[in-house]
Amino acid sequence: MRKKRAVTAWIWMVAGPLAVAAAPADEAGFECLLEPWQLIELRTPVEGIIGSIGANRGESIKRGQVLIELQSQNERVAVELARLRTKLDGAVVAARNRIDYATKRHARLVDLEKDKYISTQARDEADAERRLAEAELQSALENREVAKLDLQRTQELLALRTVTAPFSGVVVDRMLNVGELAEAGSGRKPVLKLAQIDPMRADVALPAAMLGQVKLGTKASVQAAVGGKRFNAVVRSVDQLIDAASSTFVVRLEIPNKDNAVPGGSRCSASIDGIKPVARPRP
Repeated sequence: MRKKRAVTAWIWMVAGPLAVAAAPADEAGFECLLEPWQLIELRTPVEGIIGSIGANRGESIKRGQVLIELQSQNERVAVELARLRTKLDGAVVAARNRIDYATKRHARLVDLEKDKYISTQARDEADAERRLAEAELQSALENREVAKLDLQRTQELLALRTVTAPFSGVVVDRMLNVGELAEAGSGRKPVLKLAQIDPMRADVALPAAMLGQVKLGTKASVQAAVGGKRFNAVVRSVDQLIDAASSTFVVRLEIPNKDNAVPGGSRCSASIDGIKPVARPRP
């Protein structure tokens, strides 16, 4: 029940406006905002009619879970036809039989030609027949390899009609339904919006004077304005450039969230080990 409430709270905060004003950040820390580690819009790589959607808004998902399947009857038939072609050995068997016959015939004619029973031309014709049979076998073997590649191609086209979750997380929103047309491309309407909420992140803007003082892996903590609970964190990235407009640089904190207790969308106050906030005078 606790997990469900946490997920629901996260969806409400991200998908809609806050109903109440967020509490101010702790004056002893740096202001921040609790956000998902990733927030993505999920689209299909190819166009098609949606056959099934494996998760609804607010539901938790696991990495690799099938989320979207497009209708794919034609693609499945194409795969079966291609697989059948890889098993057709009639042309190969026929070519090998012709080679066997032509080789034996050529050997007999060579012996007859030595004894002057046949002309050299007849022997040469038998040799040419053997070479043609060998070429037919080579062609049949090449066609079988082409059939294998065609099977691989059709399987990959079929795979494009199934979309799986790129990470474990939660469905923030569902924009399309079964039976609707899913269009490929970044400018098209997504099917689902996903958030990775374990871990969460908080970006902290520090004064330019502190550049070089924060190291990767430094321990930190954040206190959420919603609920007031404090969570452990660690520094995962530090900007190497200063934003000229604000004279600040950004430090990204990673907050483990295995029990979904971190209230995503809440303002927060961050403390970083070894870094003391600069007190700001009250207006």
